[in-house]
Amino acid sequence: MEMLQTTVSFGKHLSEWRRRRRLSQLDLALRVNVSVRHLGFVELGRAAPSRGLLLRLAEELDIPLREQNVWLVAAGFAPVFRETPLRDASFQPLLSAIERTIEAHKPFPAFAIDRQWNVVASNAALQELYEGVNAELLEPPVNVMRLSLRPDGLAPRILNLDAWADHLLTRLRREVELTADPRLYDLLKEAETLQKPSRRQVHPDLASALAIPLRIQTRLGPLSFFSTVTVFGTPVDVTVSEIALEMLYPADRETDVAVRAASRC
Repeated sequence: MEMLQTTVSFGKHLSEWRRRRRLSQLDLALRVNVSVRHLGFVELGRAAPSRGLLLRLAEELDIPLREQNVWLVAAGFAPVFRETPLRDASFQPLLSAIERTIEAHKPFPAFAIDRQWNVVASNAALQELYEGVNAELLEPPVNVMRLSLRPDGLAPRILNLDAWADHLLTRLRREVELTADPRLYDLLKEAETLQKPSRRQVHPDLASALAIPLRIQTRLGPLSFFSTVTVFGTPVDVTVSEIALEMLYPADRETDVAVRAASRC
C-alpha cells in the first residue's frame, strides 16, 4: 500500500468535513455517542481519537475510503483500505464482473469510469456516436466529461446540450462536495468553462420526461438514451469504491430499432 503523507492534524480534517456536511458538534456527537466536550477536544487536538471512534466518525460523515486513509495517518494509525491497481491479479474477479456486465449490455453503450471520470473499461458499442470526434479525445484515458462537453467532442451533436450539460455538471458538483477531491474540482472548473450553466429552471423538452435523456444526432439519425449509474455496494478497497458503471438505454422505440439494426450490419 502506498504510504500517505499528511501535514494536517486529524482534528482539522474532522472539523472541515463536519462543516462540509453541515453538522454541528452536537449533531455529530449524538450520532457517534460521545460527549460534545470530547468531540470538541478531538477537533482542537487536545484529545486523540481511538481508531474505533475515528471510523465511526468517518461513517457518519460519509467520508470516502481514500480520505479515511488520510484520516488514519493523520491520527497516527496505519491506513487500512487498500488501493488495488485495476490490473492487479487480485482485482480480476471484479474486473471480470465489470467486463461481463458491460459486454452483456450490447448493442447499447456501457462503460466503467473512475473517480476522475476516466473510462477504465468499455464495451465499444455504437461507434457511430464518436464519428467526427477529435481523435485526441478518444485516446486513453478517455475522459467522459471532456468528451461530452468539448466543442471538438460530442457537444455539437447533442441536441439537448443545455439540459444534458446541466445534468453532467450537477453530478460533478455533487461528487466534488462528497469527496473534496481537488482534481475533481479542477475538472469542474474546466467543464464550467466549456458549458455555462443554464439559467432556465425547467428545460422545455423535459416537460413530459421521466429522466433526462441524451439526445444526439448521428448518421443513424437522432438517437435518444437515458443512463443508469451502478456502484459497488460494500467496497473496502479504494479503487473499487471509486468505480462506477454507466449504461445507456434507448429512450424511445426509434433509437432501439436503429441501434439494433446497425449492430447487425
